[in-house]
Amino acid sequence: MKQRKEKPLLTKAEKRKKVLNTVLYWVVLNAGTLVLAAGVYFFKAPNNFATGGVSGLSIILAKFISPLTNNFLGQPEIMMIINVLLLIIGFIFLGKGCTFKTAYCSVVYTLEQMLFKFIPLNLPLTATEALPQGQVFLEFVFAMLLTGAGAAIIFNCKASSGGTDIVALIIKKYTKIKVGYALLITDFLIAASTFFIFDVKTGLFSILGLFAKAFLVDGVIENIGKSKFVTIITSNPEQTAEFILNTMHRGFTSYKATGGYTHEEKTVMLAVMKRGEALKLKSHIHRSDPTAFVILTDTNEILGKGFRDPSA
Repeated sequence: MKQRKEKPLLTKAEKRKKVLNTVLYWVVLNAGTLVLAAGVYFFKAPNNFATGGVSGLSIILAKFISPLTNNFLGQPEIMMIINVLLLIIGFIFLGKGCTFKTAYCSVVYTLEQMLFKFIPLNLPLTATEALPQGQVFLEFVFAMLLTGAGAAIIFNCKASSGGTDIVALIIKKYTKIKVGYALLITDFLIAASTFFIFDVKTGLFSILGLFAKAFLVDGVIENIGKSKFVTIITSNPEQTAEFILNTMHRGFTSYKATGGYTHEEKTVMLAVMKRGEALKLKSHIHRSDPTAFVILTDTNEILGKGFRDPSA
């Protein structure tokens, strides 16, 4: 009979760190949904920048539904209805594949937009008496920055805002269609429809936003997840090893090497850590081992304990 492996007991410091990390995770996740909601409500929706996804679809539907309901069903309400329907479909077809975090972000994201309606602001935000349509390009820039950054923060927390992501998971489960292409075509059709539903200028901004959002999200995710690969070449590795292990609570790999110029035997230490940790280590080495040779390299894909789960 296979024995169950018991988890090691955590120390008080480790428990406290685990609690702090959990709290920080949910703070960051909620900040991402708030930034995303603000970008859609204050900048995308007032200018009809339908760059794809459920937010784009709700902007288009609001054009026809809002007048029929005396503005009772606006863009936030329509988006909430679509997201709830997609969540129900997701739970039916995906079960656990439609995670709690996706459902949470989807609901909070749309609720925040509905709450923004109670803020007494005239939209677009840059509108004036002389320019009632506002500074459209400035509005577009903020729409893309906020929605791109918000989506990237949520993705970096291994969650999503729901919507078309649920459709993508269903397509992936039941067909051999490449999900990326399917979503790109869908988003492109939503963005392209703004040429006919609104006007040419709105259509051009929507198409531009569709592609700008993709590059922006990738760029923000890459920078958020960026770590440092540290190479230390030293004759006195003891102090640095103790600092990495006991102060930083990180691991390292070391091996012996010979200097090509001096022919002296050196110790090469390799470690991977977050950017802030790398700065602390660099300062420590500068004080304790000023003759050491230190190389810091940017890296984005770190798989393993303490970093990204290889199965994710």
